[in-house]
Amino acid sequence: MVQIQLLGITPEQLQTAIIEGVKLQLNDLKKHFEPKTPDELLTRLEVSKMLKIDLSSVHNWTKKGILKANQIGGRVYYKRSEVEGAIVELKQ
Repeated sequence: MVQIQLLGITPEQLQTAIIEGVKLQLNDLKKHFEPKTPDELLTRLEVSKMLKIDLSSVHNWTKKGILKANQIGGRVYYKRSEVEGAIVELKQ
């Protein structure tokens, strides 16, 4: 076992230095931290209502690759973030 001796520093100064170092690291983490939120899953009907289109358009856009579908069992779902990401700005 290795022993480290600190000379010229009081226990209180050591404690303060450690606390300040930890605070700096935590503040840095807070700046870059983005909590992961679960992606909301939408049914075909919810997507059609959201985009104000027919169910057939949702099906066609999925076949064309405009919308990305996900399947769980026999159910088809769309991630809200991917549906919103499929909406592109028109350049005029």
